[in-house]
Amino acid sequence: MEGKQYSECQIQNFEDSKVTVTEKDPIMRIKQPGDEIQEGMHGCEEKTTSETKSWSTGFLVNMESTVAEIDCVSIEVSSNDIDLSVLHPDSSSLPIMASLSEADDEESELHTWKKLGFEPTLPICLKFEDVTYKVPVKGEKTPDANKYILHGITGLVHPGEVLALMGPSGGGKTTLLNLLSGRIKLDSGTITYNNQPYSKSLKWRIGFVLQDDVAFPHLTVKETLTYAALLRLPNTLTMQQKKERATYVISELGLERGISGGERKRVCIANEILLNPSLLLLDEPTSGLDSTTALQIVKMLRNIARSGKTVVTTIHQPSSRLFSKFDKLILLGKGSSLYFGKASDAMLYFSSMGCSPLIAMNPAEFLIDLANGNIKDKSVPSDLEDKFFPRNNSLDMKHGELSQVDVHEYLVDAYAVKEAKLGKTKLIKPLLIDAELRMKARSSTMEWGATWWDQFSILFRRGLKERRHEYFSCIRITQVFSTAIVMGLLWWRSDASSPKGLQDQATIWLLFFISVFWAFFPMFTAIFTFPQERVMLAKERSVGMYRLSAYLLARMTSDLPLDLILPLVFLVIVYLMAGLKSTFTAFSLTMLTVFLSVVAAQGLGLTIGAAFMDVKKASTLASVIIMTSMLSGGFFIQKVPVFMSWVRYISFTYHTYRLLLKIHYGCSTGLDAESGSSCKSPFKGLRLDWDGMEVGTMVAMTVGYRILAYAFLRRMKLMTIN
Repeated sequence: MEGKQYSECQIQNFEDSKVTVTEKDPIMRIKQPGDEIQEGMHGCEEKTTSETKSWSTGFLVNMESTVAEIDCVSIEVSSNDIDLSVLHPDSSSLPIMASLSEADDEESELHTWKKLGFEPTLPICLKFEDVTYKVPVKGEKTPDANKYILHGITGLVHPGEVLALMGPSGGGKTTLLNLLSGRIKLDSGTITYNNQPYSKSLKWRIGFVLQDDVAFPHLTVKETLTYAALLRLPNTLTMQQKKERATYVISELGLERGISGGERKRVCIANEILLNPSLLLLDEPTSGLDSTTALQIVKMLRNIARSGKTVVTTIHQPSSRLFSKFDKLILLGKGSSLYFGKASDAMLYFSSMGCSPLIAMNPAEFLIDLANGNIKDKSVPSDLEDKFFPRNNSLDMKHGELSQVDVHEYLVDAYAVKEAKLGKTKLIKPLLIDAELRMKARSSTMEWGATWWDQFSILFRRGLKERRHEYFSCIRITQVFSTAIVMGLLWWRSDASSPKGLQDQATIWLLFFISVFWAFFPMFTAIFTFPQERVMLAKERSVGMYRLSAYLLARMTSDLPLDLILPLVFLVIVYLMAGLKSTFTAFSLTMLTVFLSVVAAQGLGLTIGAAFMDVKKASTLASVIIMTSMLSGGFFIQKVPVFMSWVRYISFTYHTYRLLLKIHYGCSTGLDAESGSSCKSPFKGLRLDWDGMEVGTMVAMTVGYRILAYAFLRRMKLMTIN
């Protein structure tokens, strides 16, 4: 096990202990008091990579552990080589003991992540230079009115490193992350992956974890990851191998038990780790988590990086423990870069310009304050004082205050001077990646995803498991049962076949209400489908998880068996209580008619939801359509003006109502037996002979509305992802 490195000065904290180092055994060992000190320490040259500096009384920031080297051999401290019993449990030894325990935990987790690398990972060195992004200002007529989100951001991160994008809200962190992922196109600058521009082949090597924990609420962890594995892993793996990989990832991450906030974030990360990505991008992975859970997430990211991957994450305001886990840092303020380099050197950089905290302060809090232009409780750089507070004006210097804009401009200019001094090429000089490792990774490149039929069947099974909770929720069941019972009581034994029952039109009211209810209910339910699934659909489609046609067809077919159960129960209750035409043929045809109305109304609801992707707008339009359909359904108004007659022919309520009347009051044949003319109707102006027009129209609506929904979803894909 690789131990943690310490300097000789740190080891002096071990009271009454001596340090012995030899070339043959470079591991540092603790000796008891009285033991002789072996010779050979004369060639020890301590090379300090960074230093520890006191910024204020009682405030120390450890920039980086000092590394001692003997003849170019690093001194390592391993918990296996130290007898901790000789340490006194004082304040000097406890931090080292804690760090050793932490190193053991990280080593164990690192071993886990190395085991998860099923195929050789192509190391990706991510480099971006002078990245600029702007958006047009709404309301401005001039074409050049743009708002700059990012101003010339430069950075570099190698495999095995964690790069943190830190800054206040609105600083451009998420925009930069989206640019690095290839989801949006940059306006100017360059982004390269191993010195190559972004290409579609890189999509499968980049994992992206959204800020929100996007997951199906009714699927278990195992179901979520298993379906993801079946859809995203390559065809070269069998179904069983894909399931085994999902199970293995769940086991290694300890996700078998129930999940909370931190575990939900782990599930989202595990969803991306399934593909063994070379580059992992995460947007605010610690948001909404307590400090301990957030630390566990960041430790996991660090170990993912140590397994050979490149990790880039945005972070808002981490704790000091989280901050120490990052390898590199980009500090953003108002879209400009205020610092790029080692995270451990950030405090030293700002101190070198004369800006340091005057009170005990979390380093991350100090940096976020600077990014916001807040200089309170911090020393003001002399250059900044000279620029805004002339020395001959002591009154202004005493009472004047620096604005946030002044501080921001000064920090941006100071970093620009640093870039010019060091040279941008030196600042972002990439490391060479082993050619042999590249060849291994390329040889393992394979076609990702499942076939269309596999996508359909997997999405069909997932849809059944996910939406059965929604369809059979207590609210929906109560609504359908209570409505059926109330209708049965109101039309109790209405005796529709008798002349009296036909004269008071009681059954006609019942049939019309059935047609309206099973148009209104499924339509408003379907309206919520795509607006609620929009984020998940965009996320899965952005990574090429499945084809849109497979998703939509699986969505429709998985709804069919669920859509049939509640109408069946509804009609059984109403039929038994209201005394409708009591033949099996009449009941079966009534059931088929209601089912046809359900799928047609559902298709219209899906189309409206896909068109607006906003529940309020969609519900408003649906209310107007339902009202128009009900009024033109043929019950309230028999004669419609010619210029409005077309409305009833696109109303599924009208066609459903006519079909129900034909089933319960129509002739068995199309002709009257006595006159040979069209079948006589007990209703004035209404023909009840069968011609198939209503059925054909309803089928056309069912198919047509879904084709429109597909077209709207294709447009949504282009707007959301590309």
